[in-house]
Amino acid sequence: MLDLRLTVVFAPMLGLGLLLYSAQPSSPEAQARDLTQEQQVQHVLNRLAFGPRPGDVEHVSKVGVDLWIAQQLEPSRLSDPHGQALRAAYPNIGKDAAALAREFPPPNILRIRSRRDSMVSRADSQAIREAARASRELVGDILSARVARAVVSERQLQEVLTDFWLNHFSVFVGKNQQMRYLIPEFERDAIRPHVLGRFRDLLGAVAHSPAMLLYLDNAQSVADSTRPTLMSRDVAERRIRMARRAVARNNRRAGNGARVDSAALEQLLARRPRGLNENYARELLELHTLGVDGGYTQQDVIEVARSLTGWSVRGPAARGAGEFFFNPVAHDAGDKTVLGHRLPKGRGLADGEDVLDILARHPATARHIAHKLAVRFVSDSPPPALVDRAAAVFSKTDGDLRAVVRSIVTSPEFFSTTAYRSKVKSPFETVVSALRALGAPADTTPVSAMLVSRLGQPIYGRQSPDGWPETGGEWMNTGAILNRINFGLAVAANMVPGTRVNRWPSYEALRDAPRDVQVQGVIDGLLGGSVSTDTRAILESGANPLIDEVPSDPMRPRRAGQRRAGAFGELRPLGGLDQIIGLALGSPEFQRR
Repeated sequence: MLDLRLTVVFAPMLGLGLLLYSAQPSSPEAQARDLTQEQQVQHVLNRLAFGPRPGDVEHVSKVGVDLWIAQQLEPSRLSDPHGQALRAAYPNIGKDAAALAREFPPPNILRIRSRRDSMVSRADSQAIREAARASRELVGDILSARVARAVVSERQLQEVLTDFWLNHFSVFVGKNQQMRYLIPEFERDAIRPHVLGRFRDLLGAVAHSPAMLLYLDNAQSVADSTRPTLMSRDVAERRIRMARRAVARNNRRAGNGARVDSAALEQLLARRPRGLNENYARELLELHTLGVDGGYTQQDVIEVARSLTGWSVRGPAARGAGEFFFNPVAHDAGDKTVLGHRLPKGRGLADGEDVLDILARHPATARHIAHKLAVRFVSDSPPPALVDRAAAVFSKTDGDLRAVVRSIVTSPEFFSTTAYRSKVKSPFETVVSALRALGAPADTTPVSAMLVSRLGQPIYGRQSPDGWPETGGEWMNTGAILNRINFGLAVAANMVPGTRVNRWPSYEALRDAPRDVQVQGVIDGLLGGSVSTDTRAILESGANPLIDEVPSDPMRPRRAGQRRAGAFGELRPLGGLDQIIGLALGSPEFQRR
């Protein structure tokens, strides 16, 4: 019975009675679209942005949907004062990995140092506890910054695409202790600048990223013992000896230059590499470029892995620790053939760069990327004709992502009735859109990021490299639906720092109105003006049959009306307009975009 009820409640809603606003004259293409002008406004704000903030519907209606899209496709030209102001709230996000490692040393390093002494002092123990706290705060900043920028930035399409590409090139913060130092730079330098640039530039930035090289183990991949290398171990050891003598002769000028190579080479020689590692090569082909059906073979995986040997990361002993480092001792210098392209022997970094060129311009990559973008913006099963056109744009423009995205988000398929409200929001989208709907400020505490995690999508928390699903099936189960309902009630109960439901612009006008007027006001303001009969009945009665009342802990008596909301702790009783808003944020209409 419950499963049947869930199917009914979460069926796609194609509501037609949206808020009416005067819109500017539109182009012939826009007039031929299936959606009404009002639906188009709602649609772009829910697909190309993380949902509307108060006033956004009026703004987009005034400037026109097509002009708004054109503006979002040029984010550098958009003023973004709130997004820029967040830099001051997150000073550590702008630092490089080496600086973060110095300022936030892993607690286990301090433990090792303290054990070298005959006894651990109270001061040592305090330092270890302080390091653990600071390390947790650093991770909290990394996660909360993602949510905060998505909530307040005016460059919404850039934020949506940043979320998309961070998921496409997924990395896991828990891989090892170094990842927390590398992820800020990964997002800041490898992803964000390239989301509307050329795919080859984005692919190259990721391939040179220490976060990706460590996550998928390429940093430890070296030529097999049977293969020639670009630099022999004997030559490397001879250079180390020369560097040490140079340091002794001139500790300032020659030493600074020589010490970099010396430390990096010593690091590799001391590690005694294990051999070829195919992890990154396989995911580069399967996930990042060609796709699982892209026509490559296991031999191609091996050849790509050979081409990328030596693409590594400087260790803590070297100046510039945490930076990309090409290691000639590790690089396989033999002949290679990748997807029918021969790479001559005796080269170095050029092998990997040529592989990235080959993959970025391959027809299978064009189709794979076009399909994934169409899934994100149009539907879980995008029309093949749309994918074909977007792939053709990708190939014709040499992977110009701005052109590809434009071809998708201005297409008839994007503005079709079948696409409208057809996508289920991910947990990240759910949390961000709820805070935006209420006009909330940026939450610079870890709470909002924790809410995303509790809904099932921890930020940088996907252990496998395939990223979180872009389709709705992953997020549609009984427990997830219940959590989303409770999340809406938690937001309405002011459990998110800085978010106060009574600051919603329509709150004062509706606070003392009759219940039916409040319900319609919330439907108009938060749910696009149209809901199912079931949702309206829930808002009018204040009772959602899907909410599971968990028995109270007898050792912790509840206040009258209080209930436990699973991952969201104890919720205070809600009534009146607050209750309607909370139920609306958990409704199926709000959970779709």
